[in-house]
Amino acid sequence: MVAIHKDHKELTDEQFAGLKEKCLKARETSYSPYSKFRVGCALITTTGETFTGTNVENASYGAGICAERCAITKAVSDGFSKFLVLAICGDTEDTISPCGICRQFIREFAPKLPIFMFNKDGSKFIKVYLQDLLPLSFGPESLGN
Repeated sequence: MVAIHKDHKELTDEQFAGLKEKCLKARETSYSPYSKFRVGCALITTTGETFTGTNVENASYGAGICAERCAITKAVSDGFSKFLVLAICGDTEDTISPCGICRQFIREFAPKLPIFMFNKDGSKFIKVYLQDLLPLSFGPESLGN
């Protein structure tokens, strides 16, 4: 069973509000003409930089990218690979969770990352930790290197 938290102890109130705002704003730029399911993501690095991402679909469905992987890819391509928190939101009344491939992608960089999941207007959120969403996960250390 996944432990659900209602705190944001990793962030100040101001940081938490900023994270939520950036996450909700990122969703507005979604390119989702096929699913009509918009998702936004905001990611804060351990050094305080914030990166956002949105889902970008493609007519060749498998070529699309989720908001979480978009934000992480932007951060890593700018030289940041240590993350403090990640937040996602969709257009739903309830909170949303990262898909399986995003869980594995996040795991590569932050196996214990707190993930804030917001609903469509940010009025509801829950926090979970990646290791609860992806227990017994496969990561870089699994390769024996």
